[in-house]
Amino acid sequence: MTTKGPLRKQVIISISKDNINAFMKNSSLHVANINRQLCNVKSEVLTDYIRADPLGITIVTSKVCQQSDLLIIDQYVKNSNDVNTLQVKEPQLPKSKSYLKIIGIPFYLHVNSQEYLSSSDIESILKQNHIFNNISLASRPRVIKVSPKSDISIVWIDIWDVQSDSNAKMLINRCFNVSWYIATIRDTNMNLGIPQCKNCWK
Repeated sequence: MTTKGPLRKQVIISISKDNINAFMKNSSLHVANINRQLCNVKSEVLTDYIRADPLGITIVTSKVCQQSDLLIIDQYVKNSNDVNTLQVKEPQLPKSKSYLKIIGIPFYLHVNSQEYLSSSDIESILKQNHIFNNISLASRPRVIKVSPKSDISIVWIDIWDVQSDSNAKMLINRCFNVSWYIATIRDTNMNLGIPQCKNCWK
């Protein structure tokens, strides 16, 4: 299932949690500095405010950014003393979201271990697999057991996509290895457990 994304008067930048905390401490200063640089090039875009998200920061703007505006914002964030440049991804405008699930992965990482699969483990697994190249997560993965007595998990992932859901179509029914297990990607509706109602996602 693919849903329309948020208003495009936002710039989404994925960075690590430590970088988010450091950057947000000086958010008002960053807003002023970004606006100064945008004004210097006579851009019609201004930054209203910056907010923290689970996977990075979102810069809310007065108008939809052009590529030149994104470049200025990208250079500013990467040159900031508050972040590690190597952990900053390219800024992007909001897109639609597609909802997928991954089946066939064990809930416990090792045999006879109580160490269960976490969102961070899934993120690392996805980064190491080529089929997820150029795929950006829209939120942290969620891991649940298939049933209370099962050792197999279902992993729910939300990805940034376009209205034609081309990214999701490229992934659906693909398989990949997780240790000696073979995981499979399936299409799904909006994930259970998301706190908003469906009307909030229209």
